[in-house]
Amino acid sequence: MFGSPELPSVPFADALQGGAALAAVAEQPEPMPVRHDSPVVVTGASGFVGTHTCRALARAGWSVRAIVRDPAKAAGRLADLPCELKVGDIRDVAFLRSTMAGAGAVVHLAAIAIERPGQSYESVNRDATRTVLDAAIAAGVDRFVHMSQNGSDSQSPYRFLRSKGEAQNMVTGSALRWTVFRPSVIFGPEDEFVNVLARLVRLTPLLFPLPGGGTARFQPVAVEDVAQAVQRALDREDTVRGMYSLGGPVPLTLRQMAERILTAMQARRTIVGVPIPVIRPLIALMQRVLPKPPVTTSLLELLSIDNTTPDNALTTVFGMTPTPFAPEELLYLREISAREALGSLWGKG
Repeated sequence: MFGSPELPSVPFADALQGGAALAAVAEQPEPMPVRHDSPVVVTGASGFVGTHTCRALARAGWSVRAIVRDPAKAAGRLADLPCELKVGDIRDVAFLRSTMAGAGAVVHLAAIAIERPGQSYESVNRDATRTVLDAAIAAGVDRFVHMSQNGSDSQSPYRFLRSKGEAQNMVTGSALRWTVFRPSVIFGPEDEFVNVLARLVRLTPLLFPLPGGGTARFQPVAVEDVAQAVQRALDREDTVRGMYSLGGPVPLTLRQMAERILTAMQARRTIVGVPIPVIRPLIALMQRVLPKPPVTTSLLELLSIDNTTPDNALTTVFGMTPTPFAPEELLYLREISAREALGSLWGKG
C-alpha cells in the first residue's frame, strides 16, 4: 500500500493493465506567475473533491497531472478528462519528486476523514503534507494550494481537526506562494457525509436518530463551488498567501440538513435526538466489527460542534453565488437503495 514504486505517466487503459522529509531543498527561483502550459499537480485526484477540481482545472485550460493510488477508480472518474495520470503514494518521496518535475503548481487535496488500517490522521493528513511540501520545494514548484478544513487547529482536542491544523501550519509557515482553503462540510454525489446520512435513512425505516439532537450548525458547501474556487485562486495573484473559509449561503443545523435530505429522498422518518454518550458505545462497536463503518467515535464528536463560516470567501473574494443545500440539489440521493446502504457498511459498492 505505502511506499509504492515510482510509476511512469501512462494512459488510463495502460494503467489498468499495469498494475523522511528531504535532507535539503532546492533553492527557490524568483516568484513568477503560474502559467497554464505548466502542469498543475493534483494530489487525491480521483477522490471526491479531486475529481471535481481536476474537471474545473481542465475546463479552464490547465494541464492536469493527477496523482492517484487506484487506477481503476481513476479511470471511472477521470477517463473523459485530458489528465496525465500518475499512480503512486504521496508518502513516497522519490515518486513525488519525479511527478512534480516541470510542474507549475500543486493542489494538495489528499486527506482522510475516517481512519483505516495503516492510515491514521497523523500519517496521511499531517506527515504526508510535509512530504508533499518538501517535494514541491525540491522540484522548484513554488505555487501551492492546500485544502484544509474549517475548524482545523493544531491545538484542537479533536485528532482530525488537529492533524489538519498541523498540516495547515506547515503550509503557511513555508516560503511557498500558498493559498489555503478552509471549507465547511462539502456535499455532492460522492461525498462521505450527506451520502452517509442518506444511507442511514434507508437503514432506519421508522426513526432517524441524530447525535446530540442535531443542534450543531453547519454551512454545507457544494463540491462544484469548492472546485471552482480552487481554479479561480490559481488564476489570481492576489490569492497568494490568502486563507479562505468556504461555505454555503446559510448555516443549517444538522436537523435542518436531515429534513432536507428526507425531502429530497421522498422519505418519511421521525427524527429522534440521541445524546452522544448514549450513541458512542454503539458507534465504537460498529467501528470494531464493520469493515467500513458510517461514522467513527472520532467523527461523532464533531457532529456536536458548530462548523460555520461567517466570512464566506465564495462571495466576498471569488464573487460566486453559493449553491444552496436544498432538496432539489440533493435528488441524487434518491438513487441510494437499502441494499446499497447495507453493502456500504461492508465495503461494497
